[in-house]
Amino acid sequence: MASSPPPTGTELAVLPPAAESQLSSLVYDISQNLQVSMDTMLKMISEIDHNSGSITEEIEKSKESVLQRKIQLEEKKENLQKTTFAVFDMLNSRDTS
Repeated sequence: MASSPPPTGTELAVLPPAAESQLSSLVYDISQNLQVSMDTMLKMISEIDHNSGSITEEIEKSKESVLQRKIQLEEKKENLQKTTFAVFDMLNSRDTS
């Protein structure tokens, strides 16, 4: 009986048609799942980009609002200090008279 030579590693293994069909189906399913996952990730990335843009706008508006409020408070502080000094001056001038 003649035996076939042992495989050298360069020959391709020949799969039975049923196994080849199963592998083909498995590869197709994996590629479909991968495509769905990638589409979902792209949608999520797009949504994140949109939301981060909105958040950045809100932060900028808040910064502007805080800056305006700070300016207003500084003006009120200056006015209060001027008024306080004016009252002290009036009281001091009354006491010295």
